[in-house]
Amino acid sequence: MAASPGIGSDHVDLDAAAKAGITVAEITGSNSISVAEHVVMMVLSLVRNYLPSHQISADGGWNIADCVTRSYDVEGMHFGTIGAGRIGLAVLRRLKAFDMPLHYTQRHRLASAIEEELGLTYHPDAESLARTVDIVNLQVPLYPSTEHFFNQKMISEMKRGSYLINTARAQLVDRDAVVNALKSGHLAGYAGDVWFPQPAPASHPWRTMPWNGMTPHMSGTSLSAQARYAAGTLEILESFLGNSPIREEYLIVDRGQLAGTGAKSYQLN
Repeated sequence: MAASPGIGSDHVDLDAAAKAGITVAEITGSNSISVAEHVVMMVLSLVRNYLPSHQISADGGWNIADCVTRSYDVEGMHFGTIGAGRIGLAVLRRLKAFDMPLHYTQRHRLASAIEEELGLTYHPDAESLARTVDIVNLQVPLYPSTEHFFNQKMISEMKRGSYLINTARAQLVDRDAVVNALKSGHLAGYAGDVWFPQPAPASHPWRTMPWNGMTPHMSGTSLSAQARYAAGTLEILESFLGNSPIREEYLIVDRGQLAGTGAKSYQLN
């Protein structure tokens, strides 16, 4: 068995595991709320120009005009998530309180009751969503087909002055395309906690690019989430060693094929 005490199994060769009959499991959902809260924090930090304003205060300054030059209300801004699974949906639920028109796209459309509850607009593809919203949130797994998904061409589809948030995987975006879009003003801000490589070298351009809200890879590692990681890992090990069924939502590969969450989130070649 290969068990990940966290979320995401793209670091495991799922094809090889399936062929070898190896069970793959992860603690699905254990950090969903932690990451969702981090995304909401990033939305507010970017749009309200919080980080530069805090720096002005920390440096002893008091230039309110500089603070508000790039500060807007999020109310009325269109927010879209590419991927509305546990994390993406949790983000949408939290942002509904801010009276933001909410959009999403993913392979499996949400139930109509959820769309009605949150007032969601569904887009058939990422390009349509990117052209429509003011803030794009990436919440999809990393596949060969999604690597550098948001490259220069896709970013150019976004509105000028829009924001991009990525707490999924750094390789979903083209590193230099993000830097160039921020420098040109096409993107008003980029926030994320995922880097490539990790740990990021001190010279990584995302550390110094303008209008960034980067953090180390910490969004899903709150102390609350760590307690859930430990409990979930223990449950998986006890089930496996005791020849009991592993909880369906924790399964990625079982008996030579995708199973549980894996069947909804991953693909075998």
